[in-house]
Amino acid sequence: MMEYQKININTATPEPARSRVMIIYTGGTAGMIPDADGTLRPFDFSLILQHLPALRNLSLELTVLSFSEPVDSSNIGPDQWAALATIIESNHSDQDGFVILHGTDTMAYTASALSFMLKGLNKPVIFTGAQLSIIHPRSDARENLITALEIASTKTNGQATVPEVAICFGNELLRGNRSKKAESNQFDAFQSENHPPLAKAGVKIEFNHSAIREISTEVFQVRKKFCPDVSILKIFPGMQPAAVTAILSTPGLKGIVMETFGSGNAPTYPWFLEALSKAISSGLIVVNISQCAGGTVQQGRYETSRELSSIGVIGGADMTTEAAITKLMVGLGELNISEIKEWMQNPVAGELTSGVAAR
Repeated sequence: MMEYQKININTATPEPARSRVMIIYTGGTAGMIPDADGTLRPFDFSLILQHLPALRNLSLELTVLSFSEPVDSSNIGPDQWAALATIIESNHSDQDGFVILHGTDTMAYTASALSFMLKGLNKPVIFTGAQLSIIHPRSDARENLITALEIASTKTNGQATVPEVAICFGNELLRGNRSKKAESNQFDAFQSENHPPLAKAGVKIEFNHSAIREISTEVFQVRKKFCPDVSILKIFPGMQPAAVTAILSTPGLKGIVMETFGSGNAPTYPWFLEALSKAISSGLIVVNISQCAGGTVQQGRYETSRELSSIGVIGGADMTTEAAITKLMVGLGELNISEIKEWMQNPVAGELTSGVAAR
């Protein structure tokens, strides 16, 4: 069981505060400072006002909850996703929004996972982080966090303006399950090729209301079951039968996200199609995702993808790999095998475009 440290921050707000927002620190560059020998370590969040005095101007009631042992994002997975969902579930009725400080490397995976776990979400869950530590003179951590807090606390007609899981980074707000990390050396680290930004932060924050999910009418509940018995099969020229067979025959494997060329095309080698067909007949779920950052899978458009449909490969439409793999984990954990195809082909949290040719 994960342990947490909870800190209430006195921002000298008027009574009552404009909004109540919880900051959840999982780890990552944004909350790190160097010690005497230069090694980065988490800073004391009870001193956050010393690093970010501008927080006093937001008129917010802030609570900071920090993992007792911060986790590098490269080590974050289903256990931490479940922990985050549980924190949000436990504090959902007391908070107007949540800001999650997270390492950038797997932020899109965690944001995607939570979008599928938090059914009926009507409050902002905004991920942010930084490329440089908060104490660095040119750090992006301060602006990213301030903007994320503003977005998480903004309401329209008394309801959350952004009632979904999103990533706030480099002056843009992107849908979490439409995002992927594209830069390691620039401040605009994330991209969303198949869905427009939910907001852009300039002199003021401009919300793209037509791109934001509507308030859900479902009762809020959390899906907590995962099946991590999945893998990714990336198609490439010259791939060999032994390598493909080794992946498809992995003991206990239940699902594959197959990254194909262009609009869902793959080689038509007899050995390849036979291996896929045999695996699918044995109960393996195979989802077809394009390697391209933009565009959509259209199985059957070309001869090189027609066979995939005939053997039972599921078209993943315009989902990112991050969304497809986490959606598959949640689906296999929560649903019967007979329900998975519908789950993967239809939008659950705005992760794919309805009506695209995905077969």
